[in-house]
Amino acid sequence: MKCKIENCKDGDAEYIIDRLVEYNLSQVPAQQEVLFDTLDKKITDDNGKIIAGCVAKMYCWNVAYIDTLWVDSEYRGKGLGGELLAEIEKTAKARGCYLIHLDTFDFQAKEFYEKQGYEVFGVLEDCPKKHCRYYLKKLYNIC
Repeated sequence: MKCKIENCKDGDAEYIIDRLVEYNLSQVPAQQEVLFDTLDKKITDDNGKIIAGCVAKMYCWNVAYIDTLWVDSEYRGKGLGGELLAEIEKTAKARGCYLIHLDTFDFQAKEFYEKQGYEVFGVLEDCPKKHCRYYLKKLYNIC
């Protein structure tokens, strides 16, 4: 058999992801009805401008992943990030989430997340050069 490596085309990446998800679920069955449940939230000002937002999802096994949390520089230090994160956590917990994880860089918000009860479980050093990427988690006791 002769194989070749090619660049992906439209739809190829989704196909590859779907195959991996299919395999994963054959090993560990899904714990939630919707495999990838969106938790995205935003905060707007009086004019409807987005001043803060969080992109997050719950996946397969009642686990949430925070991909992005951003607050406009004019509004930082006013508690909006904490409010947004608390709302994401509240929604996730109401849907049965027991674990939330995320990553952040040393020049971003590691201390912020630690103040919110997250703990570091991994560090990728020199990513980017001369910096660290931190992986954090927060567990909930759900009976």
